Amino acid sequence: MARKVLITAGGSGIGRCIAEAFLKQGDQVFVCDINDSHLQQFRQDYPQLHTFCCDLGQPKYVQAMFDTAVQQLGGLDILINNTGVSGPTVAAEELSFEEWTQVLNLNLNSTFLVTKLAIPYLKQSDAGVIINLSSIAGRMGYPFRLAYSTSKWGIVGFTKTLSMELGAFDIRVNAILPGAVDGERVQRVLQARADSMNISIEDVTENALANQSIKHFVNPKHIADLLRQYMHEASSASC
Repeated sequence: MARKVLITAGGSGIGRCIAEAFLKQGDQVFVCDINDSHLQQFRQDYPQLHTFCCDLGQPKYVQAMFDTAVQQLGGLDILINNTGVSGPTVAAEELSFEEWTQVLNLNLNSTFLVTKLAIPYLKQSDAGVIINLSSIAGRMGYPFRLAYSTSKWGIVGFTKTLSMELGAFDIRVNAILPGAVDGERVQRVLQARADSMNISIEDVTENALANQSIKHFVNPKHIADLLRQYMHEASSASC
C-alpha cells in the first residue's frame, strides 16, 4: 500500500534524494521548499509529486502548508523533517542575536511546528514514522558554527524525547546525523570558515573530515538509501 509522506525542504539536495526514493517505491509524496524553481523542476521529473512553496521560518505559512499536504495526501504516515539553514560561520562573540535567532527559528521552531501538526495524523496511521535530519555537528560540536551546532543538538534532544512520548502509539521517531554532505552548501560553509580563520580551504576541508571515519563528503543519495533501508525494516517489524 502506498504510504503518505511529507518532506520539508524537499526541493533539492538531501530532501530531493529522499523524496525520489519514496516516489520510486510508489508512495504518495508531498514536499515543501522555499525555492519554487526547484519545485517546478522536480514536478517536471515526477508529475505525480505534490508540492508547496513557502518559508517555514514564517510560522503563519506552516499551517497552510500542512493543511494542503494532508488534504492532497489524504492523511499522513511519514514525516521527514529536513528543513534547516547553515547560518553564519563566525566566532561566537561576533554572532549577532538576529543571526542566532534566525537559525534556531528555522532549524528548531519550524520542526516543532510541523511535527506538532503531524502527530494527530500519525497516531491514526498503522505505521507512523518521524525522521529528523540532524548532523554530526549535533553530536561532536562545530567551532565557528555555534547557532547551527546548537540547533542540531536540539534536534537530537527533540527526537529522543518524542520517541519516548510517542512510542506508546507505535510511532517511530529517529534522527539521522550525517557528516559533511557533498554539495554547494558545504562548499560555501567551508569557504566562509577558511576566510574567517585565514587558512586554506584545503586545510578547512581536512579538519571538517577529521571526525569522520571515511574521509570524503557524504553523497546525499546514500542518506536516502539509509532511510529506505530503515523504512523497509520498520515496515517488516510492523507486520
